[in-house]
Amino acid sequence: MELKTLTNQTIALAGVAQAAALVQQLATRGTCDQEALNASIGSVLKIDSESVLDVYGGLNGLKLGLGQLKSQMTGYRVDNPEQARYAATLVFLENQLSSRKDLLDAIRVGVEKAQAQSEHFGLLHENVLANLGEVYHSTVSTLQPRIMVNGEQTYLSRPDTVNKIRALLLAGIRSVILWKQCGGARWKFIFYRKKIQKELENLLRQV
Repeated sequence: MELKTLTNQTIALAGVAQAAALVQQLATRGTCDQEALNASIGSVLKIDSESVLDVYGGLNGLKLGLGQLKSQMTGYRVDNPEQARYAATLVFLENQLSSRKDLLDAIRVGVEKAQAQSEHFGLLHENVLANLGEVYHSTVSTLQPRIMVNGEQTYLSRPDTVNKIRALLLAGIRSVILWKQCGGARWKFIFYRKKIQKELENLLRQV
C-alpha cells in the first residue's frame, strides 16, 4: 500500500489537530473526549502498523481531529487560534527533534516501556500516562520554544491532567512524524489547501 498519498497526509494532520484539541479540552474543562483520547494515546504506542489508519485504530477514533481540522481550514480566519498555535509549534518542534538522535532514542525507550505497561495495566492507566508525560518532559520539552498551554489553573495544577496533556503533545509529535513520512510538508499544507479540504469531507462522510 502506497504511503505517500494525500489521504494519508490528511489523516496524519487530523491526528495533529486532534492532539491539539484534546490538550485544549483538558486545560479548559479538565475532561476530554474519551474515544479521541484512546486513539491519540494509542497512536504513540503503535510503532509498527499495517497502515496509517491503523495507527489511530480506524477513522472513528479520529472523528474529533477530522472535524477540528476541517473547521480550522474553512474560511479566511483561523477558527481556533490556540489549537492552531499548539499544532504549528508541534510541527516546529518535530523539525528540531528530527536531528537529535539522543532524544529520539530516549523517546523510543520510553515508548517501549509504556507499551509494556499498557499491556499490563491498560492504555489509559495513570502509570502509562505518567511515563509518557515524563518522556515528553525530558525530551521534547527541552527544545525551544516550549509549548505554553493556556487554561484553568485548577486543572493545570493537577498532576494527572498534566500527564495527559504531555502524553497528548507526544501524540501530536507522533502525528507530525507520520505526516512527514507520508510526504507532508508545510508548503503542501498551503498550496494543497483545497485538495486537503476535499479529502477531509470525504473522510468525514465515512465516520
